[in-house]
Amino acid sequence: MPDARGTAVLLSLTRLNQVRAVDSLNATMVVEAGVTLHAARAAAEKAGALFPLRIGSEGGCQIGGNLSTNAGGTAVLRYGNMRDLVLGLEVVLPNGEIWNGLRELRKDNAGYDLKHLFIGAEDTLGIITAAVLYPIPRAKCVAMLGSGSADHALEAFGLLRQRLGTDVTAFELISSDAMTLVLGHLGRQTSPLPTTHPWYVLVEMSSTSSQEMAEAAFYSALGEVADKGMIDDAVIASNEKQATDFWLVREEISDAQTRTRGSVRCDISVPLSSIPRFIRETSAKVMAVAPATRMVIYGHVGDGNVHFNPLRPADMAPEDYLTRHGAAITKLVDDAAMALNGSISAEHGIGAAKRDELLHVRSQVELKLAWRVKRALDPANLMNPGKVLPHMPAD
Repeated sequence: MPDARGTAVLLSLTRLNQVRAVDSLNATMVVEAGVTLHAARAAAEKAGALFPLRIGSEGGCQIGGNLSTNAGGTAVLRYGNMRDLVLGLEVVLPNGEIWNGLRELRKDNAGYDLKHLFIGAEDTLGIITAAVLYPIPRAKCVAMLGSGSADHALEAFGLLRQRLGTDVTAFELISSDAMTLVLGHLGRQTSPLPTTHPWYVLVEMSSTSSQEMAEAAFYSALGEVADKGMIDDAVIASNEKQATDFWLVREEISDAQTRTRGSVRCDISVPLSSIPRFIRETSAKVMAVAPATRMVIYGHVGDGNVHFNPLRPADMAPEDYLTRHGAAITKLVDDAAMALNGSISAEHGIGAAKRDELLHVRSQVELKLAWRVKRALDPANLMNPGKVLPHMPAD
C-alpha cells in the first residue's frame, strides 16, 4: 500500500519466479521472491518432501511477501514462522548493493545472522529477491473435533501434545458463529461433523514415521481425549480428499468475512493458558458495546494466535457497524491481549494501520533501537516509508 504522498513506486517481483535449485540430500531449495507459495510447496513435494508453510492465499501470495511479513499460517505449531524455514537470503539494499546470503547451511555462526533483519521487516530495510528454504518429509493425519468449550478444547490440545509431541502440526479453533458463517459461504447445510457444537477444532498431525504408525498414534490419542470428555465428537479424514475438504472449511472463513462485510479484524496472540479467559472476557466486553454481534473467532490457538473478528449483526449495515463500533472494539480487543502479556499483531504485521499503536505497547528503548537499524540501512527512508515504525524523535 503506497502512502498518501502520491510519490511512491510500487514494485512487482512476479517475474522473479524461478525455483533455482533443489537439493534432495541437503533437503533444501533455492527459490526467487516471485515464486508463489503453492509453487514452492509443489517443488518440495516433487522432491518427496513438504514445505510446511500453509496459508489460505497460497495460490497467489509470493515467497518474497511471505518473508517480508514473516508469515505464520496453520503449521507454526510444528514448524515455526517463515523465519524458521529459511537458511539464507538474497537482498537488494536501499543503496542498490546486493547482499548474497544464499547459504544452504544449518550451522553457520560466522558473525551476525543478518537474514533476520529483513524477515518480518515488511520491506522497510531492503527487497528480498531470493531465499533458501528447506523442505521436510511427512506422513499426515487430519480430524475435525467438536467441543463444548474453549477450555475443553485447550485441554485437548495439552493432552494431544503430551501424547504426540511435536507431531501435532496444527490445532485450529473455530467458534460456532464462524462455522455457521463459512458453511453459508460454501453453500453447505452441515459441518464435517454430524452434530453442532459451541466450538470446533481442526487438528493435523504430521510425522516422519510411516502413515500406518502415524495413524495408530493419532487414533489412540484422540480416543483418550474423547474418554476424558474434552471433545464430544470427532471425524477423522479417511483420505486426502476428505482432509482437503476439512481444511477448506477452515481456510474459507476469512473470505466468508470479506464477502459478508462488517467484520472488525483483530489478530492477537496471548499465552496458551490465557486463551479461554481472553475469549470469554473479551467476548462479553464486545457484546456489551455492540449487542447481537456475531463472535467470529478462529485461529491457530496451538501457538497462541487468535483471530478475534467480531462481525456485525445480520440486520445491521456493514458501514454502520464499523463506524459505530469498529474503533472501540479494536481498542478493547488489543487492550485485553496486552493485559494478558500478549501482542496486538500475531502474524499480520504492523503496516500503517497499527503503526502508532506501537508507541503504547513497545518501550522507547525498543523503538529507538529499531529506528537506529532503519537509519543505518536506509538513511533516506526510501523503503516502504510510513510503515512499521511510528514517528520518533530524532534522538
